[in-house]
Amino acid sequence: MTKKRLVPWLLLLLACSVPQNASAESPPRGGPPIRVLFIGNSYTYCNDLPGMLARLAAAGGIRAETAMAAVGGWTLAAHAASVQTLQTIHGTPWNYVVLQEQSEVPAIERARVGSMYPAVRSLVQAIAAAGGTPLLFLTWGHREGLPGEGCMDFESMQRELAKGYTRIAQELEVGVAPVGTAWQQARKQQPQTNLWEADGSHPNIQGSYLAACVLYATMFKTSPVALSYIAGLPNERARVLQSIAEEVVLNKRTR
Repeated sequence: MTKKRLVPWLLLLLACSVPQNASAESPPRGGPPIRVLFIGNSYTYCNDLPGMLARLAAAGGIRAETAMAAVGGWTLAAHAASVQTLQTIHGTPWNYVVLQEQSEVPAIERARVGSMYPAVRSLVQAIAAAGGTPLLFLTWGHREGLPGEGCMDFESMQRELAKGYTRIAQELEVGVAPVGTAWQQARKQQPQTNLWEADGSHPNIQGSYLAACVLYATMFKTSPVALSYIAGLPNERARVLQSIAEEVVLNKRTR
């Protein structure tokens, strides 16, 4: 393994053990910063998604400060029961708090009703009490689906994930960042597109960058197309992902 390839894996291993309050901050651009807290797990900290969002915002002339409460494998129920997560929510005046559930829970009816929904209700209440705006992070399906729960491929799992997030979002009248929908659109446009790491679950750089573009468009109500920050991706590839985020979020394309 070359040194160049070793560094990202070392960073990922370190990220697995960092404290919950790891943070990233965009360069100051004047005016008050937009503060964003991410609550989730490895889907959030892989490739430093909060940092990607901050750098996209900086490229768009928006000063953003991001932080995360993210522990590998954690559910939102674990966060709702965590004193540290709740202290983090109340410790800073966040503009947005992004809620990312464990990858499989929203796709399983009994799990989302019994675990996810009570946790989201509790966390949304805490976020509102702290003066923030909650935003649900609709994640992507596994590359091979979730066969043990009847989701035989990515598409069927994605439908269940969308159903799981949409129902609680409608109940609580909170926003959704449709990241998984954008993954679905990317695969529809270019079936050879790979957004996953080798495990078929976690995002590669392209997957995280597409997620960041969707979050940018959702929060700031503006297109990420032509932003200069491209996360080291080929320029043409980054522009495609930026355009997909624009289509899904701002043009409301759902499939």
